Amino acid sequence: MSLWCLPRSFALLPIASLAALLAGCGSPPATVPAAPAQLAPASGAALRRCEGLQQAFRFEQAHIDSAASVAAGTLQQGGKPVAAHCLVKGSMFRRKGSDARDYAIGFEMRLPQAWNGRFYYQGNGGLDGNVQPALGSLGGGPLTGALMQGFAVVSSDAGHTGAQTPYFGAEPQARLDYGYHAVAKLTPMAKALIAAAYGKAPDRSYIGGCSNGGRHAMVTAARLGTEYDGYLVGAPGYRLPYAAMAQLWGAQQFSRVATPGATRPHPMNPSATIPDLTGGFTPQERQALARAVLDKCDALDGARDGLVQATQACQAAFDLKRDVPSCGSAGRNGMCLTTAQKDVVAGIFAGSRLPSGEAIYSGFPYDPGITGANWATWKFVNPIALDPLAVGTVFSVPPSPVNPLTEDLAARWPRLHATNETYRESGVSLMMPPGQQDPRNHAALAARGAKMILYHGVSDAVFSAEDTRQWMLRLDRALDGKADAFARYFPVPGMNHCSAGPAADQFDLLSPLVRWVEQGVPPQSVTASVRGTGNAGGANTELPTDWSPGRTRPLCPYPKVAHYKGSGSLEEAANFTCR
Repeated sequence: MSLWCLPRSFALLPIASLAALLAGCGSPPATVPAAPAQLAPASGAALRRCEGLQQAFRFEQAHIDSAASVAAGTLQQGGKPVAAHCLVKGSMFRRKGSDARDYAIGFEMRLPQAWNGRFYYQGNGGLDGNVQPALGSLGGGPLTGALMQGFAVVSSDAGHTGAQTPYFGAEPQARLDYGYHAVAKLTPMAKALIAAAYGKAPDRSYIGGCSNGGRHAMVTAARLGTEYDGYLVGAPGYRLPYAAMAQLWGAQQFSRVATPGATRPHPMNPSATIPDLTGGFTPQERQALARAVLDKCDALDGARDGLVQATQACQAAFDLKRDVPSCGSAGRNGMCLTTAQKDVVAGIFAGSRLPSGEAIYSGFPYDPGITGANWATWKFVNPIALDPLAVGTVFSVPPSPVNPLTEDLAARWPRLHATNETYRESGVSLMMPPGQQDPRNHAALAARGAKMILYHGVSDAVFSAEDTRQWMLRLDRALDGKADAFARYFPVPGMNHCSAGPAADQFDLLSPLVRWVEQGVPPQSVTASVRGTGNAGGANTELPTDWSPGRTRPLCPYPKVAHYKGSGSLEEAANFTCR
């Protein structure tokens, strides 16, 4: 199913009519042009009205609750003041749900006084449920944002409030809003609000986010092919139901080697406890694995600097069972892994599978960022505390509770793909971009000049960088080997999920995306920096002590890799080249 045939005014329709229209769309063409169109640059305008928008703006199913000026410096991002802007708060499609709860798509828009003529849809993370400040956060460490760069920015809760998370998944329309309806409904309203505020609609429109926000961007590219010109896709959970199932599978594997009966406080309810899986693969043991990876792979990029830039070469060079010390008769001491531990960890990195052998989700690349606290949270805590709720309540038809350590995953698997009279779309359908296995539907995007930049931490523990790489390979096949004229993928060595880990995780990929969309200049490399002591956006405490607090590195578009030139400081990006 695709939304390529939808009229721009479709979000004005009642929900029942919208559902019928969504069901009737066909597939986009797959012809790849010899030369994509070049989109014209945006031109800015001054804000004409702010407070008056509450009374003056009208859009069907939209309610403006407030519109107020925000003085320059009231907010900061990356240690820098955000310029003066107008903050608009409201909601769309207010309704009483089938569960008798009140629902609406809550949003806020921030409209800069000095506008650059561009619109940015900020996709938020997790299960949504909260309207995050519409700063246009770009993923990685805090550096800048779309609002600071002059964009008008919208942020939403995707159709449900935090108090209902994740139980909104039992309400059919709330599921759909979370999956993709909220973006589709908000987009034309946001553009109309921009026109009311500035006297002109945006010239160029962008959408971006990390994690579930990256999923929102990828789904929008597949479903709303004419609404956005640029897509900034971070650590995309574009196969989120499968990744969540893989989390359950991983918890069951780690439970085999974890300390029997160990518990820890529940992260959302400190008075309750959950099983503690960290004893199965302790921080010291993760350090031992990281050292082994560095021993084999650190120098593959020409420099021993604590970063593995040559990720794919490393996967060929490193062997867990051979290269990590095995524990002998003395037992575990933090410097080795037992045979049982090696079997479990190797299985996790190889990728989850059902008992039949069918793959659940992608494998993960070996990388020294495994030492990160965020990696441990996603592998040991969230599979017990969060993923069972998402799988059981949001992705399954019908919804039902999940016990992460005893769940029969083979029996649960078909329910991710099931529908019934209440839930007309499966969890897989409402969450995943149509055509993700064969993304020929992106040919029309490429033809009209739209562009996509993806980035992913190589040590992301929940959504695999390998899964994103594989999508890029499929995209290249679908676009007849011309994917790099439309999309570029930037792996971030050492980085965990969206940020942190021993990595240069502070970077701006929105500016290169704008240059590519509006000037036709594709990004050849992007400079990233670490967040050392004194960093204005906040220091990353997981950096090795022998790294400079201002270390920089080039991020290279796959398949290029940052190689040391052979001379000059190892702390400076200028001494590395992408090749």
